[in-house]
Amino acid sequence: MKHGFKLNLSTGARTSAALLGALKMAHMASMSEEDFSKFLKELEGGRVFQLLKSSGAINLSEFPSARYAARKYAGCGLRQTAGSLPELADGAGDLVALMQGIGPEKFEACFLRDAAMSDVERAEACDISVKDAERLRDFVNRAFIQEETSQGSLSTEAPAAAVYSAVAGIEIVDGEPELAFFNREVWKGRYKIDSEKLAQLLPGLDPAERRRAENTLKKLEFADKRKTTLYRALELLLSVQTDYLVTGEPGRRRPLSQKTLAKNLEVDPSVLNRLISNKSIQMPWGLEAPMEVLLPSSKKVNLERLYAIAAENPSLSDEKLRAELRFRHGVDLSRRSIAQYRQDLRLAAAGSR
Repeated sequence: MKHGFKLNLSTGARTSAALLGALKMAHMASMSEEDFSKFLKELEGGRVFQLLKSSGAINLSEFPSARYAARKYAGCGLRQTAGSLPELADGAGDLVALMQGIGPEKFEACFLRDAAMSDVERAEACDISVKDAERLRDFVNRAFIQEETSQGSLSTEAPAAAVYSAVAGIEIVDGEPELAFFNREVWKGRYKIDSEKLAQLLPGLDPAERRRAENTLKKLEFADKRKTTLYRALELLLSVQTDYLVTGEPGRRRPLSQKTLAKNLEVDPSVLNRLISNKSIQMPWGLEAPMEVLLPSSKKVNLERLYAIAAENPSLSDEKLRAELRFRHGVDLSRRSIAQYRQDLRLAAAGSR
């Protein structure tokens, strides 16, 4: 009985240690870039880290092709509505420039907060034409479609504001998207452990110092996993969404779920979700957007494609919209789905648009 009792304790201890490690990893994954940078500075400034580094047990290895850039604010910051508006931003059009000209405070006041204003009042307040005010209002209305239009109606209130932490900017170089990181303290390199030098160092430390060294090594392991997972996720997303990033056309995005991305990265989906849920990137056309912009569902992509086709030719019937969607994008939806998508987008039937 005593032997069995000890075995249960051992198993419980291992389970508790694994759970504690998972919680620590989850916490570190959800850190903003600013908080993570502060954490790394404190960790690297500590006496134990300096001891590990001076002994050669720890080294920094640069990320491949890591570039850095000063953060450029596009004007429409990430205080806007939990990320929905940046997600629908069209980098190939002039809406981005129009919002930049208005400025973030005025845009938020006139288009995101005060639903009682008329388009004429918005135009006067923002010094733009009434037509441009109508276009921006329509843009915002589409952005407030609830997640996957699961409730089938537009929100009557703006979603709660969310705070995003900018990781990097995306620049188009020779026709290909490239990353330029904003925080060098975070992205200056990976932590590499020299097992042989570590084995030589640890036995010479007193028990308390050794425990501190092992604790520091565990923190470095979590920090390295956070950095490498986010780096690999960004690299993969740029590869998958190259057409969208180069053209700025939302309809050119490729559907990709977080579950699929997590599987490709060989990480737990919950860790990936925490890692990207509050992170943003600066798009090639200057607008900052949540990373989730590059992880659209099939339905979200097809909604954008359908809207673009209908806006281009308002006279198309549902059957012709269906045929055009199939011709342009190779997507074969039923006529009933087309009608439902059109209703979700608040598009009238042909002849009434």
